[in-house]
Amino acid sequence: MTTVTLPDGPTTPAFVQGIEILAGRTRAWRRLHERYGSAFVVAMPRFGPTLVLSEPAEVKALFTTHTDLVDNIDANLGQFLGPGSLFALRGEDHRKERKLLTPPFHGRRLAVYESLIEEEAVREMATWPSGREFATMDSMMRITLNVILRAVFGAEGAEFDQLRALLPKLVLVGSALAALPVPRRLFGRFGPWARFAAYRARYDEIVGRLITRAAADPELGERDDVLAMLLQARYDDGSAMTHSEIADELLTLLTAGHETTATSLAWTIERLRRHPNILNRLVGENDAGGSALREATLLETQRVRPVIDATVRKVRAESLQLGRWTLPRGQHVMVSIRLMHDNPELFTNPRDFDPDRFVGVRPGTFSWIPFGGGARRCIGAAFATMEMNVVLRVLLRDFTLEPTDAPDERAHFRGVALVPAKKGRAVVYRRAPRPPAVGAAEPGEARDARGEQVTA
Repeated sequence: MTTVTLPDGPTTPAFVQGIEILAGRTRAWRRLHERYGSAFVVAMPRFGPTLVLSEPAEVKALFTTHTDLVDNIDANLGQFLGPGSLFALRGEDHRKERKLLTPPFHGRRLAVYESLIEEEAVREMATWPSGREFATMDSMMRITLNVILRAVFGAEGAEFDQLRALLPKLVLVGSALAALPVPRRLFGRFGPWARFAAYRARYDEIVGRLITRAAADPELGERDDVLAMLLQARYDDGSAMTHSEIADELLTLLTAGHETTATSLAWTIERLRRHPNILNRLVGENDAGGSALREATLLETQRVRPVIDATVRKVRAESLQLGRWTLPRGQHVMVSIRLMHDNPELFTNPRDFDPDRFVGVRPGTFSWIPFGGGARRCIGAAFATMEMNVVLRVLLRDFTLEPTDAPDERAHFRGVALVPAKKGRAVVYRRAPRPPAVGAAEPGEARDARGEQVTA
């Protein structure tokens, strides 16, 4: 028999450890790291004894291990998103499904969505109050929800209004249930699971109509929305996705595709208001047609304020050697994104908000990991990155964001995501329209912060 080798961890009762993690989150991870080092075992709610890793070589080894040996956990978001969701699928089924879902969110396809994102940002920001503090996160939620709805379905209509009203409720209940493992039968037909089931049934009804209508569209081949692509997609054996599989994947895209992006944008505003020098430089760069600092700022925001602070896998092999540790079948392994981003060996002065660390520097695949890593890295990462870039560009172009000396907003754990506790409060003033700056980039022409053309 293989000898199991695991690191030390706290010996307090499991429920106490779980409460500390749920209540403290970032503080708890940092305290455990200070006491036990880059690896420790902790009792996690839902998962039980879990190996937590933040040593870069061990994290890379986990992410690059074949999914036949270590794969997704059993208690994942698939229980809310459906058996056809990427979150629920494992092994070869996951690989085949991911192959079908990749094209709409990569490469040239992204350019199709840029004007759509700008249009939604301009429309929502037109409602912002001038000179009065307000919470930006709800506004960002509306932008990103409208964007993903239009990207997925291609047009607006009665069903869109119904989904706009339904999806935030579904996400809120699902997030709460993901954080607190309430038994399905508890409270019967009046409990949270019953409420979630009702929301899901309503979603299936609405989206079922949209799928049926699209499948009968004689011009389906001319459409460029995600639904049309999935209806026409084929597995390697020539078979098509079933309508229920499409409904599950669309729910995955609709829910995962807007909340995390909106939250990152709210965190970006929270960070920039407390770093006026960076904010001033961003405005100058934006006016000159540049983008390098803006892109670096978004990377840095996701490093210091990751919306998802951990990703979990389960050992499927009889045993698995992972760096210093020998893990048994069934062992849960968590990569702490928070502790990885805190690592001074990877990021100088890691607690500082310093976008310049990413100007002209590509973040490391296995060190900067807000989208996770390996075979289960977020499939919409490129789309989310482009969306945040466009929304921030519009904000800097059309508004003056007022700095503040208020304390940092603390992170509030909302079941899945870590959100700004005060929802990214801001004070803005609308800027007067300006003529293009001298030397500003033409469409498709990149320039740096000094207005000089950048050559590839």
